[in-house]
Amino acid sequence: MKRSIVFLLSAMPLLWGVDAWADSYGNTVTLFKNAGDSATFFQNCYGYAVFPTIGKGGFIVGAAHGRGRVYVHEQYMGDTSMTQLSIGLQAGGQAYSQIVFFEDQRAFDEFTNGNFEFGADASAVAVTAAAGASAGTAGANAGASGGKKDASTSGRYYKGLAVFTIVKGGAMFQASVAGQRFKYTRKT
Repeated sequence: MKRSIVFLLSAMPLLWGVDAWADSYGNTVTLFKNAGDSATFFQNCYGYAVFPTIGKGGFIVGAAHGRGRVYVHEQYMGDTSMTQLSIGLQAGGQAYSQIVFFEDQRAFDEFTNGNFEFGADASAVAVTAAAGASAGTAGANAGASGGKKDASTSGRYYKGLAVFTIVKGGAMFQASVAGQRFKYTRKT
């Protein structure tokens, strides 16, 4: 099983091309600032974690991984990584961008103190109408829109966090239980 997961993670750059992994953080933040309700969260949030590209793939057993940066009041604070394992009915591969907003310092502290994991009750708002309905935390999400720039989304904080995703490419069918685990490293 470990070999299958390692293979899936190592094959993801081939599925979407090496350039998919080289996206800049600034471009991704700009994309979310121009996409529906996620734009309003920048005005009132304490901070956010942004992931330019998360690669996801699976066939019964699935995995996703991405690296990101954490900002407080637009100041770079450190690096983060997201890992997701899932098991259940799923097949395909997908790449997406994700942003996690922190409502206040308490939410930021919870996220950055060691390993943080979303529970089954967390959800993400998909900013595009593509096959991103399953690109969320714990396999549960909501979403609607026609495009990245004119998205019609509705998000809200849940336990101090709000999550938005934008599908970049690929196609994935998933009906599985999955959770995202985050690891934070403070800037040195």
